[in-house]
Amino acid sequence: MSIRVRFAPSPTGPLHIGGVRTALYNYLFAKKHGGVFILRIEDTDQNRFVDGAEAYITKTLDWLGISPDESPSKPGTAGPYRQSERKDGYLKYAKLLVKNSSAYLAFDTADELQSLREAAEQKGGRFIYNWENRNRLKNSLSLSADEVAELIENKAPYVIRFKSYEKGRDKSLSMVDKIRGDVVVDTSLLDDKIIVKQDGMPTYHLANVVDDHLMEISHVIRGEEWLPSMALHVLLYNAFGWKTPVFAHVPLILKPTGKGKLSKRDGDKFGFPVFPLEWDKETPGFKEAGYLPEALVNYLALLGWNPGGEEELFSLKELVALFSLEGITKAGGRFDPERCKWFNQQHLHKADSALVESSLAQLLQQKGIDNASVSTADVVGLVQDRLTLLTDLWDEAYFFFVAPVEYDEKAVRKQWKEETPQILSAVMNSIENAHDAQAETLSAGIKLWANENNIKLGMIMAPLRIALVGALKGPNVFAICSVLGKAECVKRIASAIDKN
Repeated sequence: MSIRVRFAPSPTGPLHIGGVRTALYNYLFAKKHGGVFILRIEDTDQNRFVDGAEAYITKTLDWLGISPDESPSKPGTAGPYRQSERKDGYLKYAKLLVKNSSAYLAFDTADELQSLREAAEQKGGRFIYNWENRNRLKNSLSLSADEVAELIENKAPYVIRFKSYEKGRDKSLSMVDKIRGDVVVDTSLLDDKIIVKQDGMPTYHLANVVDDHLMEISHVIRGEEWLPSMALHVLLYNAFGWKTPVFAHVPLILKPTGKGKLSKRDGDKFGFPVFPLEWDKETPGFKEAGYLPEALVNYLALLGWNPGGEEELFSLKELVALFSLEGITKAGGRFDPERCKWFNQQHLHKADSALVESSLAQLLQQKGIDNASVSTADVVGLVQDRLTLLTDLWDEAYFFFVAPVEYDEKAVRKQWKEETPQILSAVMNSIENAHDAQAETLSAGIKLWANENNIKLGMIMAPLRIALVGALKGPNVFAICSVLGKAECVKRIASAIDKN
């Protein structure tokens, strides 16, 4: 079988990480089997269309490294890749269903249908437009051909509905989901879904099935929220006489509490992003929060899929090699913000230092800081293993480029003794007279002086760190000295003695 899969989001706003994971699973499956990964934009609902959403989706997939093989911006032979550009084709297939008696024209007005709903509710029931009442309602099944023709001639609005079930047929529809196994649905309980709206645009159901068929989609890998639509889609395939693709409905990403689907509100409440990229100034994404795309991909892949074994850290290439639909779980995966951070920390520590150095250079440029006297490569070498998020970089590195003008009051109160100025003056002389600025050289010289003068290192190290950094933070203090250089260290120590 030729493997062709698609990710088919609606351009109604920023892409939620649940959608990102669905795209990722499609990508992994396609690449594992040498197949094709398609991006299709399902924009048939023009009322919900949001300008910029399609570009956001494309940018997200590119940032994550899971770019599609075919898309609106990278067309192949199965286009167009926007459903709004395929409108005429859908109507053709809808009319085919009407012709073979699998669908019909329905002229019922919104007010008429609302009256039927209210009447049913008053009797304690629920109105469903289906096989039990369709022949008594205002449609091409109950009206004569002349009446239908007259309504059409008078431009009476109508929709096209699909016959989900007809009396006398087998009610039981047996299907197979790759993740959930056997699924059996009583089709007599289904309503006759609208497949073409009054404006002539198809609904999701018709467009989805027609597109998947025409694009030769072999596997439909989508979120479990579409599981209730599986029966209708299979019935549509059967009505057309087309081969049904393999279905796989992936579980939801759950709230940190484990109860309910993860939403933007959860991110706002607990302080973490739920979108991959910034959508607007009030809605930052994982990228802006300091996450690496490799880390997010790694975490999301394991949030509902188990590769087996104890290993958790994978590159995209390794995920492709390991991925299988059989490894996807039925149960939803609880989103754990701290766990996601841990994955980022691990990937950040393993990342090419050039990436971190580039980020640091951008920060310095943004802040208008000249870093000619300090090596960004040396700084990154000291702080990269201290980072959890890329956004931690400035907090871990700023003091290499900006000398302290204020000092942590609590640290000074605790560590700055009466004899500290005299000790730091000696340390300053030791640094100034050292043969070079290597950390080992500076450390050896200061420790030798401390030993000769019976000074405990604790009396030196904390005050020295305060003088250089302004607080009790940062990597090895002698490594800081080495990166700053002898002249800058002397300058900072002298300033600290003067101000404290």
